[in-house]
Formats: sequence, structure tokens, C-alpha cells
Amino acid sequence: MQAMAGQRWTGVYTAITTKMDARQEVDLAAVRADVAFQIENGVDGIICCGSIGEASTLTADEKMAIAGAVKEAAGGRPVLLTVAEDSTRAAAALAERAAAAGMDGLMLLPAMRYVSDRRETIQHFRTVARATGLPIMVYNNPIAYSVDITPEMFAEMADEPNFVAIKESSGDIRRITDILNTVGDRYDIFTGVDDLALESLMLGAVGWVAGLVCAFPRETVAIHKLVAAGRIPEALEIYRWFMPLLHLDVSLRFVQNVKLTEAIVRGTSTVVRQPRLELQGAERDRVETIVRTALAKRPDLAKYGV
Repeated sequence: MQAMAGQRWTGVYTAITTKMDARQEVDLAAVRADVAFQIENGVDGIICCGSIGEASTLTADEKMAIAGAVKEAAGGRPVLLTVAEDSTRAAAALAERAAAAGMDGLMLLPAMRYVSDRRETIQHFRTVARATGLPIMVYNNPIAYSVDITPEMFAEMADEPNFVAIKESSGDIRRITDILNTVGDRYDIFTGVDDLALESLMLGAVGWVAGLVCAFPRETVAIHKLVAAGRIPEALEIYRWFMPLLHLDVSLRFVQNVKLTEAIVRGTSTVVRQPRLELQGAERDRVETIVRTALAKRPDLAKYGV
């Protein structure tokens, strides 16, 4: 069965951080400015309120306010709201609200906290899908959430027309090929691991849900475009420069790492919502050194013509 008629997602989708003021309140003006910066620099879509967006600390009302601000600033690019709730009931309710608010799609996770088995996981995804008409990107990240959505499970769920894409973040590069061998082109596959992105794109992923794109959108987009054009050696040049930065997204402190990187590169806020705290001491020094070293060696993208 093919994906939802007419719905294809490809390219670089920015998983934005949630900008906050000094009181740890959501700064919607800064969210809009953030999205405008991403769109101006060529990204193909925006995903809000994900793990990097501190979803676990946001209320449903805050998520809807953020999604609305993102939609306003996205210039017609697809906007996906992340649905990562503690219960299937709450996830379905948020999905319904997202549809009513005119979102373009959802990125859907297993239910949080409780580690579901195969039957429970599939039932969760089916229930949420049937609560909305929106197309859905299914997010698989067993490292973070202890639930693995296997290629065989994707084959079983292929009869749900709302499921159009997969964000593959298992950390196992073999999984891209296993999915394609199991379900063919039924889903658009996005890589969700920054420091496996080039490998994933070369193996058949059509998109990249990126984190360090928050600070470096042009470089992220350039890599994707070069791979799509078959210009792998040139993509590899940028990727090797980018790799120390991309490693910052694969860390328990990835939110703080990316927000600090954004602050150094763009002057945005480093404020995170507790229980997270901003980096300090040796942790902060390490990130600052990585970012400033990368900036000093930043590639001239003009020579690639993308």
C-alpha cells in the first residue's frame, strides 16, 4: 500500500529548540524568528516540540502555542508537531488539536515512561493515527525510549494510510537497508542521528531530521543537496568538518549543547527549563571549544554551488 496520496516529505527538516526567556517561559517571538532563520537558509520543513524542543517539560497548551507560532513563520513549508505523551489518550487528544489548528503533520513517538511491547506499541500508533487525518512521521529511537519499532512492525502498520514517513534513530546504520528490504518505498525514511546522516542518505534515506541544523542550516542543507546530486566526495568534505559538531547532538546534554551552539553562532538564548540546567565549567568549555574551532575552519559553501 502506498503512502497517503500526494504526501511526500523529503529534504532537511529542522527539529527546532524551544526558545525561552530568563523565567523559563516560552518566547514565541524568538520561536518565530528562529523559524524564519531556518527557512531563509533553505530548510524544507520544521518539526517543533520534539526531544530537542524539551517536549517533556511543555504543557499541551504550550505545545499548541508553539506550533501556531511556527506555522505563522514557516512560509508554507511543512510544519510537524511532535506527539510524545504519557498515554495514548493524551497523544490522540493532542493529535486532534493539531489537526484542528491546521498543522501539516505529526511526528509520533511511543507513549512515554511505560515501555510498551510490540502489541501495545502498534495499538498506540494505530489509535493516534485514527484520531486525526494528518500524515504522520513515526519516530523510532529505542536508545532514548526503550521501544524498538522493527522493520516487521512497520510492515504490519503499512495498512494505516496516515503513516507516511519514518524518523530512524536506532543508531544501527543497517536498519535503513533492513527497512527498505522489508517495506520497499512504502515510507519516506528520514535519518534522525546527526552523526550518521551522510551514511543514512547514501543508503536510501530521503531526508534528515537534524539537530545541529539549528545553528548551521546552510551546511546541513548543502550536504543533503550534494548527496541527492550524487556528489558524494564533496558532501563528505563538509560532513568531515561538521562531525565534531554533529557529535554534540548524540549526548544526554544534547539540548544544552545545541542551545549553547546556537548562542555562540547566532546570539540566541541558552535558557533551558528545569530540571535541565545550562552547561557550566568543563562541559561548557568543551562545547565552546568545539564550536569556535569549527567556526574558524567553516567551509566556503560557494565553491560547491549549492
